[in-house]
Amino acid sequence: MKRFDQINMIPFIDIMLVLLAIVLTTATFVSQGLIEVNLPEAERITETRGDEVPVQIAINAQHQLFIQEEAIAFEQLIERLNSYQEDEMIVLRIDKGVPFEHFVKVLDALKSRPFKNVSIQAQQP
Repeated sequence: MKRFDQINMIPFIDIMLVLLAIVLTTATFVSQGLIEVNLPEAERITETRGDEVPVQIAINAQHQLFIQEEAIAFEQLIERLNSYQEDEMIVLRIDKGVPFEHFVKVLDALKSRPFKNVSIQAQQP
């Protein structure tokens, strides 16, 4: 009978590579903003592409408006939106406790420019 003086590392490396592939394919890379927003729940959520960084417009529970994590007034929103290209990806993050009127104001401001890629962020229940 042959004696084993060393450990064969090839099966160990194979297992580790398979585990690494599983972890990388199942991991979700969701960027969480610094603005605390209690997102509404939705059953069917589509993930955004990870290759482009979206312009984030958020309204927190205190009804403060943020664009790219910078607090602005509602009156400044259209002016700020004019600085972005029409093919920019825009993500709306609006707290579920915010009155619908604020959501409509943001959508009305977005209609001032023909943005092609606007989405609303929600969370699964």
